[in-house]
Amino acid sequence: MEQYNTSWLPHLPKEVVADARGWNLDAYVVALEGWRRGLTLRWHTKDSEKFTDMRTWFVDSPGRLFSLSSDTKTHYFFRTRGDMVTNEAVDIGGDKGKTKELLEEKGVSVPKGKAFSVSEEEAIIAFAEEIGYPLVIKPTDGSFGRDVHTEIGANEELFIALDKIKAKEQNKHVIVEEQIPGIDYRIYVVGDKAVAAMKRVPANVVGDGERTILELIEEKNKIREENPRLISCLIKVDQSLENYIASEGYSLEDVLEKDKQLFLNNKANISTGGDPITVTEELDPAVLDVAVRALNSIPGLEHGAVDIIVDERKPIEEAATVIELNPTSQLGGLMFPMIGKACDVPKAIIDYYFPETIAVETEKKKMYFDFIDVLSPLESKTATVSMVTPMPVGKLYSKKYTVIGDVRQIGYHMGLRKQAFERQLHGIVLNKEDESIDVAVIGTDPEMVDDFENGLWEDPERSTVTKVYKGEWEDPMKVGFEIRGDLKTEAEEIERLIEAIEETEYELKASEKEQKKYYDSLSWKATAPIRFFGSIKKRMTDEDV
Repeated sequence: MEQYNTSWLPHLPKEVVADARGWNLDAYVVALEGWRRGLTLRWHTKDSEKFTDMRTWFVDSPGRLFSLSSDTKTHYFFRTRGDMVTNEAVDIGGDKGKTKELLEEKGVSVPKGKAFSVSEEEAIIAFAEEIGYPLVIKPTDGSFGRDVHTEIGANEELFIALDKIKAKEQNKHVIVEEQIPGIDYRIYVVGDKAVAAMKRVPANVVGDGERTILELIEEKNKIREENPRLISCLIKVDQSLENYIASEGYSLEDVLEKDKQLFLNNKANISTGGDPITVTEELDPAVLDVAVRALNSIPGLEHGAVDIIVDERKPIEEAATVIELNPTSQLGGLMFPMIGKACDVPKAIIDYYFPETIAVETEKKKMYFDFIDVLSPLESKTATVSMVTPMPVGKLYSKKYTVIGDVRQIGYHMGLRKQAFERQLHGIVLNKEDESIDVAVIGTDPEMVDDFENGLWEDPERSTVTKVYKGEWEDPMKVGFEIRGDLKTEAEEIERLIEAIEETEYELKASEKEQKKYYDSLSWKATAPIRFFGSIKKRMTDEDV
């Protein structure tokens, strides 16, 4: 079985990106790169500052809009796209017909094709017969491989595909183009440099001669769940998949032959279960050059992804055909490939926007920020902007202290937090199952890191420290000071709270029952007239006053 990656860029381990999923992952990693260089990072809501003037979508929930500021300038970002990319370039990138037209003008190879209204059925068929099958038909403004129909071999198939596209009301126009044979690549370009490239392989499984196709898919999805990007795009087992493998002579219950690779669809999209395999260093420079020329053919498109098909039957200088451009491309497949070397695209983007920070010395793998906490004020609508505590810039020193004794009180932990802040340190408290705690701190002043040990002993009212052991701390740490319980303690605390709630509810019901019993009692009913006249007398007295 093929060996898949389980680790990627050393400064982006799984625990650092665990809270960022889907589209938020791309925004988080670019923002994190800038923040780690000492830039001021703010997260925004959709109606904050300059974002009302930027082309954005699906931003009702926060986590995709942010700004980075130096002492002299501020840049605004929507996911991976910054404000150096103009709205006009975004509009062109979203219009496949206009993109094709501009690329052709610049001499960049594109498939023969033409845009039509979905109602122009006769013209579509006539054009298809003119350029010949096989063909591709897709909406002019589609993405993620949605509603893209490939390998169409006859008029009847074209009618069926067109009907499926027309069934969705938002699809008003389509492109009909020749099917280009070859290998599908996505190349990310920043300025005049191709900084990353990956081969996109359609969803597939490889047989072992023992397990069924369904079991192999389940196993493949378990592997994808361990990948920060692919966890959001598992292989979906549906009727479309079953129909596709049936056309290859298989069903989900069949045992796949050993070493046999079975494709599950014909779409080379990561979002539909495809495999990202990075090939930046292996891809021929001539292909990378085509990607750069394609991006630079669009005015105002300073960085983005270029999708290319390479026909290996042709000379390399003629082999690359540009399929489309994406100004707001996802980066996850390039950074977290299933196979191949991880590409640090966020670094290239921040280098381009803030070249003055390239030489900034920072140990970026040591610190990160809590994505959920930062977005909380925006989620609750108590703020439109949320600023992240600055990253300490310079050499970082850290230490771990294991503290023995009666040290589990939250008051003691809050005191340690105060001790850390007084020394301008960041840190974490971890409760351990043996009743001890680990306390780790990090900062730019080694004397303060060492001096923190004194603070461990300075709260005898809320703790009894009997022993402190010193050690090294190697894991990434969140900015600020985190107090975290062990799973057992947290489970016990949750159980205690549930019991307290249940006890309160029981007492409330018992009180209501006693109150009802009292109201229904003979003495309560017998004294009703007295209470009635007493209330009248009180009102008369109040009026006299």
